[in-house]
Amino acid sequence: MFKTLKRIIDWCGEFRGKLFAGFAFSFFSHWFAAMPVMIAAYTVSMLIDSEMNGTPFDTKWIGLSLAILIGLVLLRFLFDYIRARLQETISYELVARDRLAVGDALKRVSLGYFQNMNTGTILSSITSGLNTLENMGIRMADAFIGGYLNFICVLLFLLFVKPQIALISVAAAAVSFLFLMLVSKYSTINAPVEAQANKDLTMAVIEYARGLPVVKSFGQSGASGAAINKAISDSKRIHLKIEWGYIPSNAGHLFALKCGTVGMGLASCLMCAAGQLSLEYMLMFVFFSFGIFTSLEPISDSSHVLGVISDAFDQLDILKREDNMIDKDGRDITLNDHDIEFKEVGFGYDSRKVLDDVSFTIPEGTSTAIVGASGSGKTTICSLLARFYDVNEGSIKVGGHDIRELTCDSLLKNISMVFQNVYLFNDTIRANILFGAPDATEEDMINAAKKACCHDFIMKLPNGYDTVIGEGGGTLSGGEKQRISIARAMLKNAPIVILDEATASIDPENEHLIQNAIAELTNGKTIITIAHRLATIENADQILVVDDGRIVQKGKHIELMAREGIYRRFINIRRIAEEWSIA
Repeated sequence: MFKTLKRIIDWCGEFRGKLFAGFAFSFFSHWFAAMPVMIAAYTVSMLIDSEMNGTPFDTKWIGLSLAILIGLVLLRFLFDYIRARLQETISYELVARDRLAVGDALKRVSLGYFQNMNTGTILSSITSGLNTLENMGIRMADAFIGGYLNFICVLLFLLFVKPQIALISVAAAAVSFLFLMLVSKYSTINAPVEAQANKDLTMAVIEYARGLPVVKSFGQSGASGAAINKAISDSKRIHLKIEWGYIPSNAGHLFALKCGTVGMGLASCLMCAAGQLSLEYMLMFVFFSFGIFTSLEPISDSSHVLGVISDAFDQLDILKREDNMIDKDGRDITLNDHDIEFKEVGFGYDSRKVLDDVSFTIPEGTSTAIVGASGSGKTTICSLLARFYDVNEGSIKVGGHDIRELTCDSLLKNISMVFQNVYLFNDTIRANILFGAPDATEEDMINAAKKACCHDFIMKLPNGYDTVIGEGGGTLSGGEKQRISIARAMLKNAPIVILDEATASIDPENEHLIQNAIAELTNGKTIITIAHRLATIENADQILVVDDGRIVQKGKHIELMAREGIYRRFINIRRIAEEWSIA
């Protein structure tokens, strides 16, 4: 419990001053809440004395006490308002900061991280975990600390007037605190279980949504339907089990406080009857007995949430951990040239070897085509160059610098990439193209779109470049998405361009135009192309033939065709495939 409270305070960082100032205002606010009880008890005792002794009641006290009460209420709300202004915005500031930090961290991790950490876990941590901190972090700390501050305010008065009655309240609070510790311990144990159930449910929902086209096409719910039903059932069962587990400790906590209320009231009455306590103090203590524990009763909710908050911190720490970041030791380096060198590179995904002893050079300003069978390692070579993964063996240099010396941002600002599987953001076409160069002019953007052969179809859309294309670009065809991604890469104007089957979804009519546009725009740049089409391969300055993770042939098209080998067989097969037609 205390460990989590410390984590919340440490999390506040530069906002800790506002947090502590809020606690101070909360302390005085509770004093202003306690003082009306004293005035009310004193007024009632005056009325009783007046009735019993037959003395006239001081009517001036009515106006004076009313003015004091109004002043105390106003002061209480003023101090509460100041506390809220100081504390309520802290969690929103911190969570916004942490979401940006997580986003930056995820940009700098190896893609292998996402193979070991499923989407549901990441999404749950960023949404549910950070939402827990945003909505409950500061409030639970204030409820816990503020609740005990309220109790201490009244306790100090009781200790000053009648220590015996104060000891009863301390004993009740101590017993209730033991039950709170049990709640906190139970919460700490079950918070990871609850979080895992939420992650499993999130992942099942994502998987179900992704698989709906397949489910519909086969007319059955299949494995995805069974998985989401199981996740929902497990989530319900786990949450019910956890809630039932809290009940005994919660009940013990509340029972101890109620016993304290009864004990304080009974002791006050007995001491008054024995002449050890005046009537006004007896009334005051009875009134206090009903209110002294009011701020402690909701703390069981704080104790139970503190375990969830602690788990949210753990999830956040995992996402932000520097060990995950592939470029934690990198520096921002400006490259003077863009020669590329792979030297004895070896790489594998887990235990599966993908590349073995791969060595080649790509001079700046030349074009290189990489060909080979599916699964031979072509895309992996490009992924290593972009530092989506780090090599297991050997080194990769760009401009004479090992890419591990650079931060991901300083490396990737030199590289434009067009993937075979295009992803477009749920935003306007304009925003998707400008993603490559946010500061580009309208004229530059349109020029890039025209060269990528997508300007005409964009202008036919309802809102032109301001048309929102939906998640993943789902409202566009594969070829249209491919052309927008090419325009985006053109606009970035990076010195190194990687084209991974960039024309795979382009119809033959536009392919020639796009090839010319790419050639014009990438003139003088270093180009790496993964392709199967002959038009892309034949004009390359260098062709690398990859087979089973090794470079088995290098050279120009004419040179490789002149000798027997994989490349010539590959080209002959491609020619037959491209000449094939329905009779």
